[in-house]
Amino acid sequence: MEDFKLDSIEDALKDFREGKFVIVVDDEDRENEGDLIMAAEMITPEKVNFMLKNARGVLCVPITISRAEELDLPHQVSDNTSVLGTPFTVTVDKLEGCSTGVSTHDRAETIKALADPNSTPQTFGRPGHVNPLYAQDNGVLRRSGHTEAAVDLCKLAGCFPAGVLMEIMNEDGTMARMPDLQKRAKEWNMRIISIKDIIAYRLKKESSIVVGEKVELPTEYGMFHLIPFRQSNGLENMALIKGTWKEDEPVLVRVHSSCATGDILGSQRCDCGEQLHKAMEMIEKEGKGVIIYMQQEGRGIGLMNKIAAYKLQDQGLDTVEANLHLGFRPDERDYGCGAQMLRHLGVHKMRLITNNPTKRVGLEAYGLEIEENVPIEITPNKFDYRYLKTKRDRMGHDLHL
Repeated sequence: MEDFKLDSIEDALKDFREGKFVIVVDDEDRENEGDLIMAAEMITPEKVNFMLKNARGVLCVPITISRAEELDLPHQVSDNTSVLGTPFTVTVDKLEGCSTGVSTHDRAETIKALADPNSTPQTFGRPGHVNPLYAQDNGVLRRSGHTEAAVDLCKLAGCFPAGVLMEIMNEDGTMARMPDLQKRAKEWNMRIISIKDIIAYRLKKESSIVVGEKVELPTEYGMFHLIPFRQSNGLENMALIKGTWKEDEPVLVRVHSSCATGDILGSQRCDCGEQLHKAMEMIEKEGKGVIIYMQQEGRGIGLMNKIAAYKLQDQGLDTVEANLHLGFRPDERDYGCGAQMLRHLGVHKMRLITNNPTKRVGLEAYGLEIEENVPIEITPNKFDYRYLKTKRDRMGHDLHL
């Protein structure tokens, strides 16, 4: 299948509008998993049976957060400790016109009811046999997962924003990877697309950022230009820019999450402020580059929660354990807005200043090409050594302590 090519998003949307399945893969270049996805409003007992018989994963119904609130579908657990933090709500069955909820008829009825704007919380019994999932607002531009891809496809196709998905497994019980998925797409006569292409399609068709004025910003590290950006949710970020570059030139880039305690107050509990200043020095020395400064305090949990996490760390927890104790994932950041900012600045290839492999994966998911990871290691002090050790040992950061 060396000549295999993914289908276009436009072709996939045409099939989607007709109630057909599409296969969605994480990344066309990696052997990641693929899901069968279709619009929930068009589900039938026959299609449920096809999924159960052929895909054989977990039957899920991605919906928006606001839809979950409308139907009074809370999180399945208050403390989500699953590996990927999969956002399951309580399970449901439609009450009227169904029996046990297990049959393909009953499951199809439940799925359609989740996509029916006339449904209310009283439409469903809890627990049940259908697993709703809530997708992050702003879809794959917020989180590049199958859950968000399903809801985005529904919106792009003009359907009610509720999808149906199931992971595709091989007959031996292993997860189907790209070569297997290509065979299935041909066998089932289905389109196969990637989340990366959905992201690119949306970035081309829309923008969730507002760009402010560009001004000069003299700093102790040299002269930069500053451009503010506002997200659709009101958060404001900024880009520090030095010099100019050609379209395909790999640009030195630092994507930095705000840290009021480190960046402003000089806290020694972390290396954030020192990393920011060192990145500015590196870009000044290079003569060109970009710092994307994102409002993602405490790896995305906000200042109040970050300080609460500090309190837990003072009581013996590490930074990962503290986040989990507060009900957050170890890292709640996303890079969709940062990717849009970089695209606006004409950056498509980069040399990324980071010790964090997850940051690289997060940016690559939005179609940006990273040619090199440029390390930015800070000498630890007696206050941040444990924090840095946790980042190395539990979060995979490339640090040499």
